[in-house]
Amino acid sequence: MRGLIASGGYVPYRRLDRRTIAAVAGAGGGSGTRAVASYDEDTTTMAVEACRVALGAAQGVDPAALWFATTMPAYADRTNATAIHAALRLGSEVIAADAAGAVRSGVAALRAALLAPEPAIVATADLRTGLPGSADEATGGDGAAAVVVGDEADGAVVAEYLGGASATGEFLDRWRAPGELRSKLWEERFGEGRYSALGEEAWERAVKRTGVTDADVLVVVGTHARAAAALTKRLAGTGTTVADTLAASVGHTGAAHPLLSLTAALEAAHPGQVIALVSLADGADVFVFRTTAALADRRTARTVAAQIAAGGPIAYGKFLTWRGLLTVEPPRRPEPARVSASAAGRSVAWKFGFVGSRDAATGEVRMPPAVAGADPGAVLEPAPMAGVAGTVATYTVDRLAYSPSPPVMFAVVDFDGGGRLPVELTDADPDGVAIGMRVEPTFRRLSTADGIHNYFWKVRPLRG
Repeated sequence: MRGLIASGGYVPYRRLDRRTIAAVAGAGGGSGTRAVASYDEDTTTMAVEACRVALGAAQGVDPAALWFATTMPAYADRTNATAIHAALRLGSEVIAADAAGAVRSGVAALRAALLAPEPAIVATADLRTGLPGSADEATGGDGAAAVVVGDEADGAVVAEYLGGASATGEFLDRWRAPGELRSKLWEERFGEGRYSALGEEAWERAVKRTGVTDADVLVVVGTHARAAAALTKRLAGTGTTVADTLAASVGHTGAAHPLLSLTAALEAAHPGQVIALVSLADGADVFVFRTTAALADRRTARTVAAQIAAGGPIAYGKFLTWRGLLTVEPPRRPEPARVSASAAGRSVAWKFGFVGSRDAATGEVRMPPAVAGADPGAVLEPAPMAGVAGTVATYTVDRLAYSPSPPVMFAVVDFDGGGRLPVELTDADPDGVAIGMRVEPTFRRLSTADGIHNYFWKVRPLRG
């Protein structure tokens, strides 16, 4: 049996109310909300968050490969998956590679992992936007999802892969030149016709290969909303539950959306159900899974639904600022210098993995880690802190320090089990911070200079 051992989704904290768009942009908007990545998030940091949820549920599975898919990589001409690899503290023998550029890259990486002989983790993340007032701006969303793929020798499979199929056709529906912010679209009826035909073709092939004619749960997602809705009506049987596409609450999250929607469906599923995932993007891809009894043991408190419910609002003007579409007066302070590659390379375990040190004799935790040999009596061992919550001992709100989104909030955090660190606080408003507040580490981007992203860990309020 081969399939999904675990899955995890990540929905950023902030939500943009679509009704606020038209008042500023003069067009666009609609009902519902869309998820918005913070100014200190990108596709790399969001993928780390999703992978942490998935690997936490996988209960000790060691992947042999990490595949990362996105349409908005933080770097070009450099592998983005290596930063994810470092943050997850995977071994050097684990290959990390990107599958970037197109929305379909997410399901392509999933199919490759399902057909491979070794366990793997597939991470997908995307930032979706458009020009102010556009349909893409309103209907898009930011988010990430990850799945751990393997067979029973690697861990208990929660969703057995029964088979699937694809249909590919060359046609121009959506495109974006490298370096451009907005995507352009061809006439909508043309794309709907092509996607509908390819979707039915892929479905018929999947039925022949799996013998499944009606799924218990149907998940149909795609970059063409009308085509996805029309195909859903054709494929849904009388007893089929049509899964929420998250369009009203999160928006379409690009390359991450198939796995994010599948994760949400798995979190609501019961053992023994057949779940069919259909993705429409530059063709059609169908995946058919059957949930197993192990699903009941892989429930996570950080479900997609819980993250959606815990979101906080963001003003449209700040959203535009974070996206670089509205330039505001920056703090009159020097901008940060670029990170030293050699210095970062000497502290990968701390900078990316958030690994401090612990004195085995006294139990004292030191953050940053103590320098070996500095204390001759100390017996040092690694102290991974990324999964350790803490309590705010004191904090300050700095309105003068440089930040793309002032003010900067710093907190002195006492971590459970030992360790104290002054660290930046994110995903919170100044009036919502308090001494005694519970927080947890989150992987973020501190700054960018000379095209180099400075990744490190911050803390965010522990919600739910």
